[in-house]
Amino acid sequence: MKIAMIGTGYVGLVSGVCFSDFGHDVVCVDKDAAKIDKLNRGEVPIYEPGLDTLMARNVDAGRLTFTQDLAKAVSGADAVFIAVGTPTRRGDGHADLRFVMAAAEEIAQVADHYIVVVTKSTVPVGTNRQVKEAVARANPQLDFDVASNPEFLREGAAIDDFMKPDRVVVGVEGDRAAQVMADIYRPLYLRDFPIITTDLESAEMIKYAANAFLATKITFINEIAALCERTGADVKQVSKGMGLDGRIGNKFLHAGPGYGGSCFPKDTRALARIGQEHAVPMQITETVITVNDEVKRRMVDKVRDLCDGSFNGKTIAVLGVTFKPNTDDMRDAPSLTLVPAMVGGGARVRVTDPQGRREGDALLPGVEWIEDAYEAAEGADVLVLLTEWNEFRALNLKRMAEAAPGLRMADLRNIYSAEDARDAGFDAYVAVGRAGFGPGSPDGV
Repeated sequence: MKIAMIGTGYVGLVSGVCFSDFGHDVVCVDKDAAKIDKLNRGEVPIYEPGLDTLMARNVDAGRLTFTQDLAKAVSGADAVFIAVGTPTRRGDGHADLRFVMAAAEEIAQVADHYIVVVTKSTVPVGTNRQVKEAVARANPQLDFDVASNPEFLREGAAIDDFMKPDRVVVGVEGDRAAQVMADIYRPLYLRDFPIITTDLESAEMIKYAANAFLATKITFINEIAALCERTGADVKQVSKGMGLDGRIGNKFLHAGPGYGGSCFPKDTRALARIGQEHAVPMQITETVITVNDEVKRRMVDKVRDLCDGSFNGKTIAVLGVTFKPNTDDMRDAPSLTLVPAMVGGGARVRVTDPQGRREGDALLPGVEWIEDAYEAAEGADVLVLLTEWNEFRALNLKRMAEAAPGLRMADLRNIYSAEDARDAGFDAYVAVGRAGFGPGSPDGV
């Protein structure tokens, strides 16, 4: 199969590279000349483990190319995937579809043979119908179908998610488009991965419903964590007891500083807006959005309490600022709430993150970037563990405590325990939904 992939952002680049590894001929298109030049030099503009190696292999094999020339990419293509951004629209929370619709019209203007126009971007229910109308208006003579093929890629594990998916969702209207999509995903079908073929609207809804449900699980356990702090329960034990129930499962039941990233914040807001437009309020989702914002603000209060009620004059070391490990993505990350509050409150903030500086330089003004966690902690008053990178999971806490007499820890990912911190010589320790000790802990002792 020959595939054109419009957009070389996270979804488009990962999908294009993985499709080429299936054996298809893939041309990735982007209007950003600098990005295309970088890709043609073999440089990956995003951080995703293993993507650089996979991309190089398929470029060398001649199956993967990059261009700004849309007409060249669409020529002879069996399917053209739209994988452009759908950011939250300012003012109403809806997904901004300008880039999707522009891509659809541009495809129609250069296509001269039967193609399947596939929406890979996350779009509100009904968008693929709009894409179909836009293509037909732009080129009434074009023979084409549309398909909805939402992505379910976790940043940091995207290649495995693409190659070994829980499921592939394809929304189509007819057998011809269904066959093209089946041929594209044939390598997965042959290995018995589930491929769900459904209508356009159901495919679109599956994406939003899945992400909203996962966001709800995260937010639920964060609320339970707050209650655990007041009652003396341990949220890690509560999560374990809940997760062993097969009806619930243990994934996304880890208490922390709130969800962030490129999907959950944007998709929950969009789903809430879709509900409002159809007079079916998504009350649970709307509450999840509100509570998640409150969780992030509660983390600010938690760290401030650890600072004896004021950030002013304190030196704070922050370990991790990306929204999750194994990515450089900082969209809606908890750090964007917590760190500015500390800087604004008069703290000297040192930050270390394996990949966060690429975006963090612009997003976190006023911080000092440090390469090493131990160097960041030297002489600090408070250590805040905010993103659970592997290098932060096995720290020598005693070494840190010795380098910073009186050091206190806010473990916002529940990696360590009060016993670990006490034995290492920390003066105080707070976590999320678990027992601590010293100033700022639930019991204050």
